[in-house]
Amino acid sequence: MASLPSLTGAEIRAKFLNFFEERGHKVLPSASLVPADPTVLLTIAGMLPFKPIFLGQQEPEVPRATTSQKCIRTNDIENVGRTARHHTFFEMLGNFSFGDYFKKEAISWGWELVTKVYQLPAERLVVSVYHTDEDAFAIWRDAIGIPAHRIQRMGDDNFWASGATGPCGPCSEIYYDFHPELGDVDIDLEDDSRFLEIYNLVFMELNRDIHGNLTPLKKQNIDTGLGLERMAQVLQGVPNNYETDLIFPIIKKAADIAGLDYHKSDEKVKTSLKVIGDHVRSVVHMIADGINASNVGRGYILRRLLRRVVRHGRLIGISGTFASEVAEVAIALSESVYPNTREREHVIKDEIKIEETRFLQTLERGEKLLEEILAKPEVQTSKTISGSDAFTLYDTYGFPLELTQEIAEEEGFTVDAAGFEIEMKKQQERSQAAHEDIDLMAKDNWVNLAKDLGKTEFLGYTELSSNATVKAILVNGELSKTAIAGSKVQILLDRTPFYAESGGQVGDTGYLAIGDAIAKISDVQKQSDLFIHIGQIERGEIAVGDQVTAQIAVSERRRIQAHHTATHLLQSALKKIVDPNVSQAGSLVDSDRLRFDFNLNRAVTYEEIQQIELLINNWIAEAHASVIEVMPIAQAKAKGAVAMFGEKYGAEVRVIDIPNVSMELCGGTHVNNTSEIGLFKIITEVGVASGVRRIEAIAGQAVLEYLTVRDNIAKDLSDRFKVKPEEICDRITGLQQELKTSQKEVDLLKQELALIKADSLINNAEAVGDFKMLVAQIPNIEAEALKSAAEKLSAKLGHSAVVLGSASEDGKVTLVASFSKEVIAKGLQAGKFIGAIAKICGGGGGGRPNLAQAGGKDASKLPEALEAAEKQLRSAFV
Repeated sequence: MASLPSLTGAEIRAKFLNFFEERGHKVLPSASLVPADPTVLLTIAGMLPFKPIFLGQQEPEVPRATTSQKCIRTNDIENVGRTARHHTFFEMLGNFSFGDYFKKEAISWGWELVTKVYQLPAERLVVSVYHTDEDAFAIWRDAIGIPAHRIQRMGDDNFWASGATGPCGPCSEIYYDFHPELGDVDIDLEDDSRFLEIYNLVFMELNRDIHGNLTPLKKQNIDTGLGLERMAQVLQGVPNNYETDLIFPIIKKAADIAGLDYHKSDEKVKTSLKVIGDHVRSVVHMIADGINASNVGRGYILRRLLRRVVRHGRLIGISGTFASEVAEVAIALSESVYPNTREREHVIKDEIKIEETRFLQTLERGEKLLEEILAKPEVQTSKTISGSDAFTLYDTYGFPLELTQEIAEEEGFTVDAAGFEIEMKKQQERSQAAHEDIDLMAKDNWVNLAKDLGKTEFLGYTELSSNATVKAILVNGELSKTAIAGSKVQILLDRTPFYAESGGQVGDTGYLAIGDAIAKISDVQKQSDLFIHIGQIERGEIAVGDQVTAQIAVSERRRIQAHHTATHLLQSALKKIVDPNVSQAGSLVDSDRLRFDFNLNRAVTYEEIQQIELLINNWIAEAHASVIEVMPIAQAKAKGAVAMFGEKYGAEVRVIDIPNVSMELCGGTHVNNTSEIGLFKIITEVGVASGVRRIEAIAGQAVLEYLTVRDNIAKDLSDRFKVKPEEICDRITGLQQELKTSQKEVDLLKQELALIKADSLINNAEAVGDFKMLVAQIPNIEAEALKSAAEKLSAKLGHSAVVLGSASEDGKVTLVASFSKEVIAKGLQAGKFIGAIAKICGGGGGGRPNLAQAGGKDASKLPEALEAAEKQLRSAFV
């Protein structure tokens, strides 16, 4: 049998895309791993970016498309590294037809691709079809010429559906046979040690209604997926996906850092190296697409992957940071196809390094705590870690539940996951912010309504008011013909000047009026091309079909526009002054302020803040005109327009250009000239997540309001201190110095009082063997004073050990131990001794062998702790 062509991963990808481009498919770039679909956290399949088309919610721009789509899935994360082909990150090669060609062409091209282009022998291929799909069976048998016994009829696994209702259809799959010598009688395609599914063809030909009835679709679609890593394994002749040129260089780098030879390592080490290779690849692409580590959503997935990398690094002997070094290999492998990995190289490496360093700092402590938990008698007996203990590890040490489970499993223990979820839910209930859901209808209902009514025409770029026809009214989420005074409503118009919340800019406010009837609009949201005007009928009655006047609140719009354009200026200023690689990570624009989140791994300095404010106010004073154009996205990118991560853009985009200052893709409303902004002032600069900073600022009228408030504060302080406003700082500095001096005097008096109290205890010292021992409680003495008293008493007593305890009024415990050099020579150390005693009071601590301090939370246990200290000393001295 002829050998297979040895193609690189890049060649496999290129041949796939070229093959379908030659057959009329438009090659589209991979969509971001951050999907437009709000029902999923990450892009999990090649078809996901086209889901709105398949669901009939969006018209396709082209009839045929082909992509290499990067995907992330973590549902089988525990199998990563343990099986030949489970991954969190993978590339799905796909060809798609939107109502154009169907089964015959999809099957024919699929077979031609794998047998002619990739040159897989026909005798090593087996196909499957859905058991009732006679059309596909006939095409494979009659048109392609595959023997009937090599066409397997399969059950529900070969039927694809987008959900409980909607488009669906049968699938047909092509499998590669690693062991054709076993014959083709009674083939079992579920034997994944022999058969590998390489290509899946989905024939979307049916629609399922709410009753489960299936009816043919008007437009039949094709959705396919070929796993790049799987095809690379076959063509490169390696035993698993990890040893292909797509992943193995990453693995080798990790092995080199650990001083290991992958091929000479045992299976456990190989598994860890595979996990590192897979997860680092995922992390690089996630950060490149704008995801930052956090404790929620996709940020949590990123953090979880990074922490698994760190732990598997430790398992193979890597003690320090290493992941950013490994990430360089992943970037080098991907940059030719996904240039954003190189463009955001410093962001990727910085984010990895920060997360890795932070986790390493807590990992060792967490592992020690886990060891203590596993050593508990009740855990040893039940072989189960409680949900409460698992949550403590998560909440205090950043251990994901999965990591605790993984470590526990290695030691033969399980984790009470249900108990963990209960603790997690309690925390979420405590911290969950109030959220008002303005969308009273299910999303599918909006889609259906949009089909009936058509999209809302937006006039707000040029018009502040307009006449409009009421197309629909919702009262309490239900369609209604009319709405009367007092009703909370959602109103749909055929046209509107109201901007709907989008791209960080809030929706407009204003009113709708007809005759004496008025609806006050407090917000506008957008669903399926419909502008939903949310508000309340203030007086009169409004009905479907009414011709209303739609008027936005002009002053509010002006303030919002000033803040939105100021946001663009802020991003440009950050790039010029702080870092040219700064990129937007989120924003909020309303009438009172602007909030801008951006990727940066350090705080913006005070001097940089001043420079940014000066530069932006200069741009405002220079009165730059805003040039707004709609153009093809390729032209906009060629001009250098900045796009925002997470935003989805069509073929035509709106570009806001302030020449020589800023150029961004943006659908928001803006000033015509920077001079309309008036003034710009930064209020705060803080960190909001790992590698993400936030600036809040104000512009225009909001600056006057801000300054008025602060002017009133300055006047009030002037009156209180009887000084001029410019003298307030000096007066406060003087008061602070006076307070500091007074505090020192108080502290000195407290120490003297502690020594007086301690001196009265010296006669209570007990001789034990060759040593003197003093263990006592002194009420309500501060830590430093208590430490000083113990040290003085020990000096006076000579060969001695002094242990003092004190409880404050708020229930906190302080414990101090002072040991002479003779006691230390006996093998006792103050730090270790007092740290162990403090645990009785729910605390801990330590220090030097001769002098140490510890704290505790439970004052009621202090007598017990001192009693334990006395017993231990007595036992040691006898």
